[in-house]
Amino acid sequence: MKRVYIITGVGGHLGNTVARELLAAGETVRGFALPNEDVTMLYGDAVSIVRGDVRDRSSLEPLFYGLKEDDEVYVIHCAGIVSVATRYDQRVVDVNVRGTENVVSLCKEHNVKKLVYISSVHALPELPHGDVIHEVEGFQPESVIGLYAKTKAAATQIVLDAARDGLDATIIHPSGIIGPNDYGHGHLTQMVINYLNGSLTACVEGGYDFVDVRDVADGVIAATEKGKKGECYILSNRYVPVRELLNTLSRVTGGRKITTVLPLWFAKMTAPFAELYYKIRHESPLFTRYTLYTLTSNARFTYEKARRDLGYKPRDLSTTIKDTVAFLTKERKSLFRKRNAHKPVPAMG
Repeated sequence: MKRVYIITGVGGHLGNTVARELLAAGETVRGFALPNEDVTMLYGDAVSIVRGDVRDRSSLEPLFYGLKEDDEVYVIHCAGIVSVATRYDQRVVDVNVRGTENVVSLCKEHNVKKLVYISSVHALPELPHGDVIHEVEGFQPESVIGLYAKTKAAATQIVLDAARDGLDATIIHPSGIIGPNDYGHGHLTQMVINYLNGSLTACVEGGYDFVDVRDVADGVIAATEKGKKGECYILSNRYVPVRELLNTLSRVTGGRKITTVLPLWFAKMTAPFAELYYKIRHESPLFTRYTLYTLTSNARFTYEKARRDLGYKPRDLSTTIKDTVAFLTKERKSLFRKRNAHKPVPAMG
């Protein structure tokens, strides 16, 4: 008998971090990635990669090929689209909701030992400022704001219903994930990049709960063994004002401080124009109407349940920022070397 870990979204920030930790522990890992997604830089031949799309159930089937009857199979469903856009996008619905339905269906069919679903704190109904947000027992898309939040709420309820029908499934609610090994440069990583290259010259009021990707990965792996069936766990850290985050960046790098703070009314007024501008450039804006809403929402989460059941303990933000900067600096040097490797060597003499 052996344990086999199947990770969807293995090329993503959390997915690749979970895979790295499992590989370091000597575990067998199978990963699911998009057809054209480059994951060789992450794992080489260490992970068996299946290509496909979570919207296509048949493309997920090969993840279960060749398994023995006594293998213990743990599925970690990380795949999803994290969207901060204001506009409706059917892809977000199809990937986050229908994709989760497909994964749940296959977990039932193949009698997996455990499913750990990566939801989000956005799936939790917001409480008034000053109240602490805990785990809940049911999810309704109409109780949350924003397309991304609604899809995660709907998908989380699908997993919860499956658990109540007999599937051993545990749900994880990470807060704002930040940290090293984000090769896809997600929203928070892009903010760090913009600071490092000098294009971030102002910030907005507000803040959020930012958590290290490695702490979330530890919690996810712990949930495969210690997570209770049908239970949800918030994996958060603490509320951090945007100014504190940028001041930490300044302190860690020795760079300049961002002293210009845009009033929220101005940021909200210009956000629609920024979204249009970046859409034309095929880029993602840092601040959209949804991110501005998020930065001013109640982000006081408690991870007490995860601490008690999973042994979860998040690290200090300054360590996360330091390691993120080190990763991005190393990645930039690596990309520079690769580009130069393809340039012709000048003739001598």
